[in-house]
Amino acid sequence: MSDVPGKIITIEQLDQMFENIRENTDWDISGDMLWGYFFTHHEPTKLEEANNALVEKGYRFVDIFLSDKDEPNDPDTFWLHVERIETHTSETLDERNDELYKFAHEFGLDSYDGMDVGPVGN
Repeated sequence: MSDVPGKIITIEQLDQMFENIRENTDWDISGDMLWGYFFTHHEPTKLEEANNALVEKGYRFVDIFLSDKDEPNDPDTFWLHVERIETHTSETLDERNDELYKFAHEFGLDSYDGMDVGPVGN
């Protein structure tokens, strides 16, 4: 894990996520799903540049938005949300996460913050 800058999501957490989805939804997690991926940065123009690079890699732009603040004087945090229809196992999702952690690091973003998933077509 040390060769992936900023990595905090472990394969064990992904195994648990897949197990929770199997137990608590009627989704076919073994097939195509709509995977959302999230990045943060303190200036939106940097996220716009990252978005352009991700769109070239086959991701679809969803939104760039300003995070709510706990305190008015907290620094701004902007979020980039992209998505792609993919089929994953915990192992392939771990590989995708590694790729996106490295992308965020190479692009100079504050973070790759992880993913969410839902059925295609919602």
